[in-house]
Amino acid sequence: MKVSEIIKNTDGIIIKTDQGNYGFYGIREDIIRVVYTKKENVENQSLLIEPVVYQKSVKPEFLESETDIVVYTTKLRARWQKETGTCIWEDTQTGRVYVAETLKQLTQTDVIRYTTQGEKPVVKRVKTVDGERSFIENLKQVKDRVAYRAKLGFHWEEEEAIYGLGQGEEGIYNHRGQNQYLYQHNMRIPMPMFVSSNGYGVLSDCCSIMTFQDDINGSYLFMDTVDQLDYYFIAGKTMDGMIDGYRYLTGKAAMLPKWAFGYVQSKEAYHTDQEILEVAEEYRRRGIPLDCIVQDWNTWVPGLWGEKKLDPSRYANMKEVNRKLHEMNIHTMVSVWPNMAEGGVNHQEFADAGYILGDYSTYDAFDENARKLYWKQASEELFSSGFDSWWCDSTEPFSGPDWSGEVKREPWERYDLVGKEHKKYLDATKTNAFALMHAKGIFENQREEKPDKRVLNLTRSGYASQQKYGVVLWSGDISATWEVLRQQIAEGLNMAMSGMPYWTLDIGGFFVVGTAWWNRGCNNSDNPNPLWFWKGGYNEGVADKGYCELYTRWFQFGTFLPMHRSHGTDTPREIWNFGEKGSEFYDAIEKFIRLRYRLMPYIYSLAGNVYLDNSTIMRSLMFDFADDDKVRNRADEYMFGPNLLICPVIKPVFYGVGSVLLQEEKKQKVYLPKGCSWYDLWTESKTEGGQEIEADITMDRIPVYVKAGSILPLAQEELQYAQQELQKPVAIKIYPGADGSFRLYEDAGDDYGYETGEYSRIQFTYCDAEKTLCISEREGSYPGMQEQREFEIICCGEHKKVLYTGEEVNVSL
Repeated sequence: MKVSEIIKNTDGIIIKTDQGNYGFYGIREDIIRVVYTKKENVENQSLLIEPVVYQKSVKPEFLESETDIVVYTTKLRARWQKETGTCIWEDTQTGRVYVAETLKQLTQTDVIRYTTQGEKPVVKRVKTVDGERSFIENLKQVKDRVAYRAKLGFHWEEEEAIYGLGQGEEGIYNHRGQNQYLYQHNMRIPMPMFVSSNGYGVLSDCCSIMTFQDDINGSYLFMDTVDQLDYYFIAGKTMDGMIDGYRYLTGKAAMLPKWAFGYVQSKEAYHTDQEILEVAEEYRRRGIPLDCIVQDWNTWVPGLWGEKKLDPSRYANMKEVNRKLHEMNIHTMVSVWPNMAEGGVNHQEFADAGYILGDYSTYDAFDENARKLYWKQASEELFSSGFDSWWCDSTEPFSGPDWSGEVKREPWERYDLVGKEHKKYLDATKTNAFALMHAKGIFENQREEKPDKRVLNLTRSGYASQQKYGVVLWSGDISATWEVLRQQIAEGLNMAMSGMPYWTLDIGGFFVVGTAWWNRGCNNSDNPNPLWFWKGGYNEGVADKGYCELYTRWFQFGTFLPMHRSHGTDTPREIWNFGEKGSEFYDAIEKFIRLRYRLMPYIYSLAGNVYLDNSTIMRSLMFDFADDDKVRNRADEYMFGPNLLICPVIKPVFYGVGSVLLQEEKKQKVYLPKGCSWYDLWTESKTEGGQEIEADITMDRIPVYVKAGSILPLAQEELQYAQQELQKPVAIKIYPGADGSFRLYEDAGDDYGYETGEYSRIQFTYCDAEKTLCISEREGSYPGMQEQREFEIICCGEHKKVLYTGEEVNVSL
């Protein structure tokens, strides 16, 4: 490679060569952007990166030697190799090597556009388990322009671990020695971000389908279609630092409404507005906390798939039902789809405006005016009738070809098949970004219409930067097996390590039965052949104690996720379907719902930290214990916030399939990370870290431990909903044995005042040696805030009440 010129300007350092141009741009002292392009100019428009990132930058310096050009800031430097165009990434201050690249490659490729060339589209509508899909049978290929396929290679250290890349299906935690296919699909949420145990992260500004390779053929990211190779190297050093860098680049995570952190009841599906009301009333009658009930698909008139108008024969009184639910402090969520059947008013409106994609079904979410029209339709009847939030289902709307068959196709085959379907209807450089733009439209347009109500969007697909649009991602239509439960822990942790703070799943698994014998309109009743994805293990559903135990363990795990939500098909999900009060499953489920609400001051403070500090709620042990070699590949336990160690039970102990009574030992091996002591949440017995122990388990207990030095703010009354005004003092429970601190976050709960400082934070600092607690001066305020309140300090069985007026208070314990 021959260097012809090195240019230093206000933007950065540009190295011109006979193989293309390499640009280095200082974004922050610990973040450098690299662009490799064969075009004259660098593109600075992105669907992922905040526009301000291009304007606020640090100016890197450079040094040249015979073999290298070193570009550096005060914290990070890239040693660019003249011969290969690759970089060795180093810490400027210590000289420590983060990683060495092995290649940067751009290979010319044609971008193909699919069109009917003026012919009327021949539309084939197919009913699938994953909803109705449209296939156009007379598409023709036309060359649109020239772009590039890109590779970015790395030489990783032998023991280095790689995490992130979003959510797959296989339960892979550490991606070393693995291949991952990054494309949008039911049960797959790709993210172009990975983080390393060596203290750095790489965010690729690429919206095409991608692959991650680490095998005999090399270690690299492959990008299917790009106009330039564009990525950000983040020298965060810690997991929190890397996630902070990611959110600096892509945007802060929006605060969700406080009620979103309560219990969410869902299933496939409630069929009338009265059924929704009756379920909610039953929860209130039983005194079981509940914050939201979800209306799944098929709210439309039969045959008008995706229509955002309610079937008047079943939902004639939805506005009144929502009013009654709101009187009970229960919110609602409604399913909406991006694709619509021909013949409906919504579809016709899009078709007339020219906002339909090439499948003649899905609206063009990349068009701002199309997004406005989609919102107008959603608002006209659904939002105006009182629905509080959105379930944006099937936001990878072109994945139909793979959602069939008895045998799951090979990973590369699925990637190719689904990727080709996406590229028929979307530009090849944007095939992973549909859900991102869909969420952008919901967020921006709801805020414009009702700026004092927070957006909540539960969505099945997503991409980098989507956290700023009020989304919770869920893992798709998973099956009810113990192995899937185990895999889901790893998938959630990798989603968090990709920078996405809000992730959840279908508690109990979506598919419960083992075959598609239930005729759902997509298979004939006389053709009950198994489908590869419909692989639940319990054909009798809630009548099988084996499933009830699995559901209970899943429910306990779900208690410690950012959103606590039950959902699925085949068998009912409301608590009374698992017994009555006094029975083992009912009591265990009730206990954990109540625990969720007892933890509400803690959980909502974690949410405040997500926004204000770019922190993470569901935390791999690599966040807080990266120096402990034993946690590097530990994906069966995690931290919920900085204080609680969660160890889900991932095997049957009491019952097998068919309610068979098991004779398993009621123990689980748990690793307690080193560097601190741990308290059993249930017994408060104390154990030193750095060892594996056997923890007792019962049906209503999973191993949960509290780190010594923790300060937990807790509700002392049995709440019925998340925003219920507390009558008793908030308990501040201290677990001694180390110094500790915690910031209690509070705000109005469902507006955007927090963006302009309308919130309060109160710092609690515990000194273990002196046995004192300092409650700091209150930071900030918000409308409706209690100026004066009581805290009840609990430590070692002692209780001490403190009157707090916003001024600093010191308490001796």
